[in-house]
Formats: sequence, structure tokens, C-alpha cells
Amino acid sequence: MTDMSALYEQGIEKILSEPSDEAGDVLANLGGNIVVLGAGGKMGPTLAMMLRKAAPKKNIYAVSRFSDNAVQTKLEQAGITTVAADLLNETQYWKLPTVENVFFLAGMKFGAAGDLPLTWAQNCHIPALVARHYKHSRIVAFSTGNVYPFVDINIGGATEDTPPAPVGEYAQSCLGRERIFQYFSRTNDTPVTIIRLNYANEPRYGIIVDLTLKILNDQPIDLTMGAVNLIWQRDANDYIIRSITLAQSPPAILNVAGPETIAVRSLAGKIAELLGKEPKFVSQEARSALLSDASRCTSLFGTPQMTLDRMVSTIVEWVKSGKETLNKPTKYDIRNGKF
Repeated sequence: MTDMSALYEQGIEKILSEPSDEAGDVLANLGGNIVVLGAGGKMGPTLAMMLRKAAPKKNIYAVSRFSDNAVQTKLEQAGITTVAADLLNETQYWKLPTVENVFFLAGMKFGAAGDLPLTWAQNCHIPALVARHYKHSRIVAFSTGNVYPFVDINIGGATEDTPPAPVGEYAQSCLGRERIFQYFSRTNDTPVTIIRLNYANEPRYGIIVDLTLKILNDQPIDLTMGAVNLIWQRDANDYIIRSITLAQSPPAILNVAGPETIAVRSLAGKIAELLGKEPKFVSQEARSALLSDASRCTSLFGTPQMTLDRMVSTIVEWVKSGKETLNKPTKYDIRNGKF
């Protein structure tokens, strides 16, 4: 069965939530139940579903405001217990389940520049509330590669040891989120893994979707951010689940990204060839880009199952056929930090 046939016949969520045997082994040896906080976003539903499949004997909870009732219904149909709660509202924390394992996905990026106080509240205040509430649990906390400085595109990406140098308030607030988890981890001896992710892709969103839509619509592609990292969302979810084995105090940090540094010009060329079109470029590649070195992740957990070529062809075919996308551009090409 081709990747596209599987997506059509089984559904996107089923494909993106298929765990590896190794993820199943990790969860089988992990004591206690699991909650996913911020489960209504882009990655939350498939991560929760993967946890459900990989840990059939555990209780899996998904917490979100659930502004989209369809997402909540889909999770419940998958055997996940949903809890509707606003994590900014401290009076609602009584609703949260008592569990030993927490995957923290809550945060704000899209529209961050339009409401900076809310961005800081989402990315710093909520982590403080969560870290205090779940001080006796293990926590895997999502962050982003945006906390790193731009690095020379010819020498590989930033490693976990690269000093952060976030550009703009969104990225600064993400570093603030990390510092909050680090503080409470140290104060309460809470084991934590911080995940610096960039960039997850699936057929409905991601850099490949962004470029495909630009080429289909004859829109120019700005090459200033000339290189990126890409990872299939299923592979990212699998790594993130397995990263709970790294949780410690002070927190462990793990880059979750594709292993290759991918030139945007080359990637756009691959996509355009599949579409039978010519890409339009503006500007020239800068000498630096936002890149992460995933060597530690791949040394621990192996290389991604999805190859770059298969990922590109699968996503391009999906978008080309007019299937649903989330209309949430990654804004990967922004260099001033104003998302």
C-alpha cells in the first residue's frame, strides 16, 4: 500500500499515531498513567493516540480547552479520556487527573506578535502552574528550536549545548518556558525532559505544505532562510514518547528534528517537479539559518522511519489533490522573530 493509499483508507491520525515497538517497550516499563496537556493543538491528538496504542493498559488523558468539538470526539472514540480545562485559569486545575507522567504541549506561536502579553502568559505562566501542580510527576515539556541562534548553514545545526540566543519575544518566551521548568525541576526534584522541536510535517501543515501551496499558487518563495530541518510528525511523536526515559533533574534537553540540513531551494525544486511547475524565488540565501543538530536524538533512538523523499511525495500529493490543510503557516522564513 502506498503512503497516499494508507492515508486515504486508514486516515491521517491512524498513520501519524502508529507507535514503534520501542515506544511500546518504554511505556510498558513506565509506572503510572499519562496526561497530555494542550492536546487539542497540531500534534496533541496524534501524540495522545500514539500513547493510547502503545500503552493499552494505562489510562491516557487529554486536556485542552477543546474549542473544536470534533477533536474531543475523535480522542474519546480512540479510548482517551478528555478533560476540558483552561490551563491559564488556576481555579480549573482541580479537574486535572492525578498521574505520574505528563506530556506538556500547551503554548502559543501563531499570532504571537498580535498579543504579546498572552504569548508570555501561555508560554511562561502556564508552565509555572503545571510544574507546581505536577511536581511529583515526570514531565516531557515541548519547546522549540527557535530558542537557538541562527547558525552557519554549512557547519550543521545548533546542538543541545549551544547557548540559547532567541530572536524576538515569541522565542524569548519559549526560553522563559524552559527556564520555568528548569527552576521547578531543581526546586522540587521533578524529572523533566525539554524537547526542542523543528520542524514537524504532516499532510495538513508544515514547511512542505507551505512550499507546495506557494508553488501551486505561483507565489514567490523567499530564500533568505535558506535551509531547514524537517521531520515526519509520526517520527517526532515516537521520539518524544521515548524521551521520557531521559527525564531528570535538572532537566535533560533533546533536539527533535530531521537529521539532514535541507536547502529550501532544493526542497522547492523537488516539490515543483512533482507538481509539474516552476518555482519562483526571491532574494538570496543568507549565510545563517535556524537549524538544529539531531545527532543525540538519532544516536539514542535511531534514524526516522520516514525518508525525506517519501515525506515530500506524500504531502505534495495530498495538497495537490485538494485535501484538507490546517491553514496554519509555519512562518519558518521569518528572521526577525515576529510571528
